[in-house]
Amino acid sequence: MPLSSLAKRLGLKLSLNDPRWGQDKDGNRQAQEGKKPGDGPPDLDQLWRDFNQRLNGLFGNKNRNNNGGGGGGSGGGGEMKGAGVTVGAVAVIALLVWLASGAFIVQEGQKGIVTTFGRFSHETPAGFNWRWPYPFQANEVVNVSQVRTVEVGYRGNIRNKQARESLMLTDDENIIDIQFAVQYQLSDPVAWLYNNRDAEDTVRQVAETAIREIVGRSKMDYVLYEGREKVAYDTQQLMQQILDRYASGAAITNVTMQGVQPPEQVQTAFDDAVKAGQDRERLKNEGQAYANQVVPTARGAAFRLLQEAEAYRSMVVENATGNADRFKAVLTEYQKAPGVTRDRMYLDTMQQIFANTSKVMVDSKAGSNLLYLPLDKLIAQVAATEAQRANVTAPPPSAVLLPQPSEPAYNGDSNRARESSRSREGR
Repeated sequence: MPLSSLAKRLGLKLSLNDPRWGQDKDGNRQAQEGKKPGDGPPDLDQLWRDFNQRLNGLFGNKNRNNNGGGGGGSGGGGEMKGAGVTVGAVAVIALLVWLASGAFIVQEGQKGIVTTFGRFSHETPAGFNWRWPYPFQANEVVNVSQVRTVEVGYRGNIRNKQARESLMLTDDENIIDIQFAVQYQLSDPVAWLYNNRDAEDTVRQVAETAIREIVGRSKMDYVLYEGREKVAYDTQQLMQQILDRYASGAAITNVTMQGVQPPEQVQTAFDDAVKAGQDRERLKNEGQAYANQVVPTARGAAFRLLQEAEAYRSMVVENATGNADRFKAVLTEYQKAPGVTRDRMYLDTMQQIFANTSKVMVDSKAGSNLLYLPLDKLIAQVAATEAQRANVTAPPPSAVLLPQPSEPAYNGDSNRARESSRSREGR
């Protein structure tokens, strides 16, 4: 570019014939040495030549020779060539910068999505990748390993409730307040970016739809107590089915119930009802515990009575059978010797009778017909004997010895006994 035109463009009023300008060995105008920077305007022509020389040295373009035979025309042609080289270098640098703008890096756990003129082209793995720069291609990096969370019924804090999302109607026509969080990951980043306009809002709406359907088929007590985990699991399954139909590219990993309770307006009455139900269950448990204690005891007593009755029946039957067998044996012996058998039976019977009664023996040999029986002492002695038997089994009371009767009396009694024995044998 000529210096005059450059000066005119820059608005410089410095003339080329100004004595402050000189010529170098190539015939180019330059500022004279020894001039201070403050004495005139900056040496723009010299700066331009230095810039051209550096570019020529960089690209190996030597358009000047050591001979100084060139005139002013050759100097102007060199400047034009230097300007062309400069423009080419700038163009090359701009091209390199433009091509370098297509490079991008994808971190581990992410995927790069490349589009060509706005249409999906291909996916790129983790690492250094390159695409055609703008306006031909563009890229977007999507984190597929991040666990994303969508809150339904609240925002940020469970106290910050969203009534339009949390209030739901159960199958038994009760209103329940539910807050829960949905965690998900991206299974298909292309579908996540291009199949839905607002993918995160879509997940929130799908979560609200699924929970309302599950709660609408359940009772209030089931959702509040024993069915909370089941409701969360069913909601997760139903959400995944809906998102798969929408081709959203999201995979539900977990549904967490943050709060399940009746509305605040009826919370007090509901708490009273819950306490009443708990009291009812407590009383039922106490009654069941008492029944578990009493019923086995009664069954044990009944079983014991049955066993005792069975034992008594067996004892009676065995005794009767034994007596019958004994009677048959005695009958057999009686048939062999009736007299001896009768005497033995008589003696055995008398032995049993006298073994359990008090005996008084009278001695008639004293020769006195008057007998004195101390009945008061005998009765006292019998009472003491019975008291001792009540504590410890004692032998029968000893016989009271009285004077022996006379020999004739004894013989008479003996004779009467023999006669009675003979009379029994005669029978």
